[in-house]
Amino acid sequence: MILANTELNMKRQRTLLSLVVAASVAYSGVAAAHGAETGGPGDVVKPNFSRAIQNIPGKSLVTVEVIYPPGGASLPHTHAKSAFIYAYVVSGSIASKVNDERERVYKAGEAFFEEPGSRHPVSRNASKTEPAKLLAVFVVDSNDKELTTPLK
Repeated sequence: MILANTELNMKRQRTLLSLVVAASVAYSGVAAAHGAETGGPGDVVKPNFSRAIQNIPGKSLVTVEVIYPPGGASLPHTHAKSAFIYAYVVSGSIASKVNDERERVYKAGEAFFEEPGSRHPVSRNASKTEPAKLLAVFVVDSNDKELTTPLK
């Protein structure tokens, strides 16, 4: 009985470690394309939540806050081919263009989505004087390592 509990605890620890590593890798892929590592005027990406979806094997839910200073913008980017993204404007206003659709400004309380494999050539604060914040919710394959990649 003691051996069974020890093995169960070890399995739990390995599973938890795998989830932590997956979340860290997922966040680093998002942050790199959004310029969080540069500390420049573009935007700041903060991890918010990450968890495997238990009733959908192989899928995870990852959320990040994207904070834009006045006039700030993300680099044009694409997301993992598996990523369905729901974006909710928490504060301010965000100008966004997905694929070949027209650019649109979303205000606090509004939302948009990106289908898997979408290109995101425009994602910026629509104001030159006020900050803005976006919550991006990814439903993604758990083994995808790079969630966001700059467009070339």
